[in-house]
Amino acid sequence: MAKARNKPKIPLKLRLKAWWEGYDVDDLARVENREVNTTDHQEGSPAAETAEPPTVTPAQQMSETNRLSDNIAILPWDDRRIGVAQLVWGEGYCGPGGPEHIKSMSKLLAMTPEMSAAVIGAGLGGPARVMADEFGVWITGYEESPELAKRGMELSTMAGLAAKAEIINYNPRSEQPFTRRFDRAFAKETLYTVEDKSGLVRKLHDKLKDDALFLVTDYTLAGPEVLEDENVQKWLKQETVRPYPVTAEMMAAILEKAGFMIRVNEDVSDLYIELIAKSWENADKIAAQLASGHGENCPEIKVLMKEAAFWSLRARLLKEKSVHVWRFLAYKPGPTG
Repeated sequence: MAKARNKPKIPLKLRLKAWWEGYDVDDLARVENREVNTTDHQEGSPAAETAEPPTVTPAQQMSETNRLSDNIAILPWDDRRIGVAQLVWGEGYCGPGGPEHIKSMSKLLAMTPEMSAAVIGAGLGGPARVMADEFGVWITGYEESPELAKRGMELSTMAGLAAKAEIINYNPRSEQPFTRRFDRAFAKETLYTVEDKSGLVRKLHDKLKDDALFLVTDYTLAGPEVLEDENVQKWLKQETVRPYPVTAEMMAAILEKAGFMIRVNEDVSDLYIELIAKSWENADKIAAQLASGHGENCPEIKVLMKEAAFWSLRARLLKEKSVHVWRFLAYKPGPTG
């Protein structure tokens, strides 16, 4: 009788190490299982061959994507995830780019204290508060997630910036998503989640004053063909909001069609790979901190592991150049511009 093969328990530190070195936890589990059951998992043996996942055609992948509901989150933005995210990225952040990164990038906007600015995809409000503190600009942060917007506004209030770095919930599909006119705007990795990008960009253009600047950083596709890639499909399915990514060329065309002139058009993927790696390099210490009171089975540890897998896949796609992070600086010329 063949021996039963139980899936080995992968220690927490080893699972995080697997993420850090670019391996899937499932891949690591298969390797560990082969080491434990060497007689059943000889290279080229029937057992090893049947252990491989079945092939899924691109057509099947696309069909599955089309069947997804509007909310396809594997990790909803609840209090637990918000808390874990801030342990990884820093207080007020739920993704790459802490205060120094925001300061450096925001210099492109040439802001002064007399100006007002919109931050689209405000998240927990960290970037908005940095811009308000560093440049004295008056910020309105627009965030689609009600949970993130609520917590972001609480953090702004606690920081004494309730008026100067307001974070509000908005619907990018509404007729009038923006509440006032602005001198500057910044969309931070959020347009890829908007289906009608042209419509939203046009509405923002209408609300920007003449000579305004619009800074965009966003996830873009290397080409339409990468939609057939299995890992790209996996990425699309795991996002909190259904993504609608386009190529950098398509995004540039959307900006220009709305009336903007593009001053900066560059791939910043390598920078984002570094930002992701730097924030996750202490993941094992965060895990130990979370486990100290409740053990490895505490809910926060499970959220951390899912978050690690989430960002592992994003980092892999950036390294493989299937997906990029692109930066645009767009200018709205005045009547004689």
